[in-house]
Amino acid sequence: MAIKDIMKFFIFFNMILISCSKDEIIIDDIENNDEISEKFNCINCEDSIFIFRINTLGGEIVDEPKIPSALTVSIRDSIQYAGNIGIEFRGETSQWFEKKSYGFETWDREYNDADYNLAGLPEEEDWILYGPYSDKSLIRNKLIYEISNSIGMYASRTRYVELFINEKYQGLYILMEKLKRDKNRINISKLENSEINEELISGGYIIKIDKSDMEDGSYTDYNSFQSQFDVFGNENGDKKINFNYEYPKPGEIHANQKNYIKNYFYEFELSLASNNFKDPVNGFRKYIDEDSFIDFFILNELSNNVDGYRLSTYLHKERNEKLVIGPIWDFNLSFGNADYCGGERYDVWCFKFNERCLGDYWNVPFWWNKLLEDEKFVNKLKNRWLYLRSNLLSDQSLEELINKKYDILYNRTGAAKRNFDRWEILENYIWPNSYVGGNYYNEIEFLKNWIKNRTLWLDESINDL
Repeated sequence: MAIKDIMKFFIFFNMILISCSKDEIIIDDIENNDEISEKFNCINCEDSIFIFRINTLGGEIVDEPKIPSALTVSIRDSIQYAGNIGIEFRGETSQWFEKKSYGFETWDREYNDADYNLAGLPEEEDWILYGPYSDKSLIRNKLIYEISNSIGMYASRTRYVELFINEKYQGLYILMEKLKRDKNRINISKLENSEINEELISGGYIIKIDKSDMEDGSYTDYNSFQSQFDVFGNENGDKKINFNYEYPKPGEIHANQKNYIKNYFYEFELSLASNNFKDPVNGFRKYIDEDSFIDFFILNELSNNVDGYRLSTYLHKERNEKLVIGPIWDFNLSFGNADYCGGERYDVWCFKFNERCLGDYWNVPFWWNKLLEDEKFVNKLKNRWLYLRSNLLSDQSLEELINKKYDILYNRTGAAKRNFDRWEILENYIWPNSYVGGNYYNEIEFLKNWIKNRTLWLDESINDL
């Protein structure tokens, strides 16, 4: 019997043995999963808590590769998904935490990638189960992603999840869409390796400012390209930003396509570093979508994201269009939840990180200092901030958003209580907490008060730009 056939038999045999509680189902007929999903009616899913039950079929979850497992997704009395997945640990620093985060793919009966609309989200096969741990509010990522979507900048859509693995309760998780090229996620054209003529080569691309994805942490011509300008906008400096190829992947992107996007970034940065960077025709606006840079700035500054602009920073370029920055990603160390480099403070500029942490390897590009020298950019930023502060980012709106999440997680469902019964950390320092509240209510109050102080400071500071 072939190895793949043995694996199929092993998985199927284990799946029919999965024990069931009141709100789960024996996974004995994966062919019916499409029918299950079609019948599922997602009402108020944004504020609901889904139950995810994973059976690893005797295997142990590791960093790589994904191991075959079985998943059921339920909400109240409805089964929304019952089928195969491949699952692994995800994250870097977070892997040191007891509470792990996971990446997983939905698989069909043959254990191939298969798109499903998990928990009422647009169908895909790549998913993330993020387990908030150092973020004891449990909501920082979910909060900023919802804000981003509400102001018109796509961010990963999310769902609350309580997770069981091999019948053991793992706490509260956030189901998140993985950022990737997709009509419902980063909606850019598919770029084939053969598409290298002038008409097609201009898109789509996804580039990421981040740590290297290579196992040894290196940046090479294979997986990245380097800015020709340092973090001060000089061509001769040695502190330069690396740009990772995110899509097409390093092993799939054609050399001509690498040259195209590398040259596009160079021309953008050259125009921005020049004395004529404000020129309406040949200045920086020729290359970038200015509105996306303004919203990206507002979201990072609102939260004082200590990783902002320098890590987990995505940019994408559609065919025959300008460079767009975003979606935002990874804000668990935002809103005062970092005790280093000013991450705890509400009264500093996030984009001036380089000035506070001179020895850090990952730095903020020179772009932001230069953009804020342009009066038109600053005026647009001021007007956008004032508009958002009058509605979506008003103190009342932000507090109501947080109160609603607290009510769901603590009062209505008790999910937060169960999470902290499982993970008894509320009285402990978890890196890099700037505040230890001792209970969940205090963590939420800290978050609300920090945001009030932050928006007050930003009202004055943006006005003074």
